Amino acid sequence: MQLVMALDQGTTSSRCILFNHEGKIVSSAAKEYTQYYPKPGQVEHDPMEIWSSQLAVAVEAMAKIGANAADIATIGITNQRETTICWNKKTGLPVCNAIVWQCRRTADRIEALLADNPGIGERIREKTGLIPDAYFSASKLEWILDHVSGARELAEQGDLLFGTVDCWLIWKLTGGRVHMTDYTNASRTMLYNIHDLCWDKELLELFHIPASVLPEVKPSSYNYGTTDPNLFGSAITIGGAAGDQQAALFGQCCFESGDVKNTYGTGCFLLMNTGAEAKLSKNGLLTSIAASIGDHVNYALEGSVFVAGAAIQWLRDEMHLIANAAETETLANSVEDTAGVYVVPAFTGLGAPYWDPYARGTVVGITRGCKREHFVRATLESIAYQTQKVIAAMEQDAGTKLATLKVDGGASANNFLMQFQADIIGAEVVRPTCIETTALGAAYLAGLSVGYWSDLEQIKANWSMGERLSPKMTEAARLEKLEGFRKAVEAARTFK
Repeated sequence: MQLVMALDQGTTSSRCILFNHEGKIVSSAAKEYTQYYPKPGQVEHDPMEIWSSQLAVAVEAMAKIGANAADIATIGITNQRETTICWNKKTGLPVCNAIVWQCRRTADRIEALLADNPGIGERIREKTGLIPDAYFSASKLEWILDHVSGARELAEQGDLLFGTVDCWLIWKLTGGRVHMTDYTNASRTMLYNIHDLCWDKELLELFHIPASVLPEVKPSSYNYGTTDPNLFGSAITIGGAAGDQQAALFGQCCFESGDVKNTYGTGCFLLMNTGAEAKLSKNGLLTSIAASIGDHVNYALEGSVFVAGAAIQWLRDEMHLIANAAETETLANSVEDTAGVYVVPAFTGLGAPYWDPYARGTVVGITRGCKREHFVRATLESIAYQTQKVIAAMEQDAGTKLATLKVDGGASANNFLMQFQADIIGAEVVRPTCIETTALGAAYLAGLSVGYWSDLEQIKANWSMGERLSPKMTEAARLEKLEGFRKAVEAARTFK
């Protein structure tokens, strides 16, 4: 039986998952890779390590079940978005490290751009659906062109290529034959007009970016070419690509306007399908293109929390308070509360709805009685608090209260966190049987393009509920805790 391969290139690890017709995992492999922090607030990856780790896990996942290229119907790619890679078209080598979506090195540039060009912020928002911020690719690409030796000269000669991570992987997988991205990733660059579906000339001029570096933009479910036969023994069709959050929305079967999901990964990303309408938020959310089939384009409202699972990694790798992520659930449940402690993990500023690049991580409410368990619990709770703030903004934009939140991503497996999430938003949280919905969405998009799955109804039949969690907290307790976190965020935004 043939399988669909999903390459899930995340912020901290590269994974490969092989799915069958029922959307069930047949084999998987994962590999963490190096995070670089050149200066405070700066984050980089090595593009060659991204590539080598992604290829390694693909080969490993196939080897685990003795699969060969003939057993793979197609490959779907999903990726960390906004992360910016530039490489030499002739040599295929990166000109510098990838600048990661979390990186804040261009925050001052965005601030100066807005100050020097009155009205440009609203113009950018109208064209791209995005709030001008260092989060997106535009200022990162401009920074590379201006600060990496020889980069702008290569661009002017037509020998420099830019891409988000999906584009880089497609280039490498096809042996340098294909320079393409998809609508969803293009919509997160702050250079793409999401209404006209084209790279925007005015924005390219604003950021001094030559059009020659840009990839072609195609639908998420599309034939992106075939892999170099030397990689897997024979060629495999690349049938789809989508940014991780749009892929997760698709994998959760949120095909209808009003459907909502939240992915708990390195960051937290809440998306609402808004159908054919590109709604502009009045409450600090973003408008992006949603993953869809063929030339039909759907849109999504999105709230981005920069640090979620990354806070748990911080507890493990930098603070050495835990040995592994699973331990946090036991520790959190071992105490009744946080002893008044609030953690605001604004390691790289705050995303939606604040959009404050200068906020910094803050811990408030510490007393002599605070111990490791309280600190760990407060860190977990911070993820739920940040999500609640985004949901409140989305409810205001949509003019309706959220009844059910579909969840996925690694941290959604934490039962303490999911119960606290239900409590703090005052709504049901529904977790599917398969929480790897980002990879599953990429698989579905690729499988649909080659006929592995026939239509959306066949995909919907695969979705199954794993657990439904209802709120248990009193309204008074909920409001008290939310007020405490509001004050903590205020402290994080004051200390600059």
